Amino acid sequence: MEYAVLRSPRTLLSVGSAALLVIGLSACGGTTKDSASNDTAAGGQASAAADPNAAIKEGLKIAFLPKQLNNPYSDVETGGGKVAVDELKGEYKLVGPNDASASSQVSYINTLIQQQQDVIVVAANDPNAVCPSLNQARAAKIKVITFDSDASKDCRDAFINQATTQGIGESLAKMALEQAGADGGEIAVLSATPNATNQNSWIDVMKKELAKPDYAKLKLVKVAYGNDDDQKSFQEAQGLLQSYPNLKVIVAPTTVGIAAAARYISSSSYKGKVAVTGLGLPNQMREYVKDGTVAKFALWNPADIGYLAAFAGAAMASGQITGAPGEKFKAGKLGEYTIGADGEIVLGPPTEFTKANIDQFNF
Repeated sequence: MEYAVLRSPRTLLSVGSAALLVIGLSACGGTTKDSASNDTAAGGQASAAADPNAAIKEGLKIAFLPKQLNNPYSDVETGGGKVAVDELKGEYKLVGPNDASASSQVSYINTLIQQQQDVIVVAANDPNAVCPSLNQARAAKIKVITFDSDASKDCRDAFINQATTQGIGESLAKMALEQAGADGGEIAVLSATPNATNQNSWIDVMKKELAKPDYAKLKLVKVAYGNDDDQKSFQEAQGLLQSYPNLKVIVAPTTVGIAAAARYISSSSYKGKVAVTGLGLPNQMREYVKDGTVAKFALWNPADIGYLAAFAGAAMASGQITGAPGEKFKAGKLGEYTIGADGEIVLGPPTEFTKANIDQFNF
């Protein structure tokens, strides 16, 4: 089944507002919030009915913990979060590791608990490694919102998903088929870390799509991992071509990976012979689209993910929502959203970028 990738007003970033300065604040010590009462729901959160008419509290302390700092994609995401927190008249904090290892976020969560944050917004490097600390945060009456990459469902209150997992996986498979051409051939995936929740979910859907008759001419030969590190991803792209000289397409469902793969292909003898596609930032990919290395890739507006996550966290901390399916809340300029199954809130469909439209975007 083909996935129609649509432009959506919710996912487009205006040229004037795209450049966001993200300032990392250092962590400092403090005391924990009062312990939650014995009458609690899963994860230690006090159970209470949602009040959709409750006013958003001012001065909420909302902390963002991305997969890693100094990652262009994460910088845009958290920059959107800062814009939202400013609109909400809250206190914004950005902390995080410099690497995307499974356990690197745990110490930051523990510090945020000590600092008595009202909301922790986290993109999990590993769905399970962060859970004990996140549940400690919830026991301390801190609302936990995951964004971009989910944690296990029993240790967060809501998840901001870029688009549906099914839709992204289908889109990756479709773009791979388009780029391979009529004869098909070998394709490889250049992912982030082996434990990345979002990457693995998209790749699983992609594999199921590739098993369908429409994709019979494609053969997935390897899933490689660049650990969301530019140099590692560059080396992995190089290694894929050395190991599979007949490779037709590299599919990178990570902005770091697709940019590194495109950089390698653009200056090699494989340019024009091996296609690169996946999920990327227009500003990073523009030169590779214009020089013919990349014909098409896709992405949503990362700033809107952070923006939506901040509003969801504020709505939850103010009692407007609890994370139950069917609850609705307003997210500023993005409009109204409805919480889906398992506390999932979907931003909207991604946009496909080509030489014809890439100059319309600046992020």
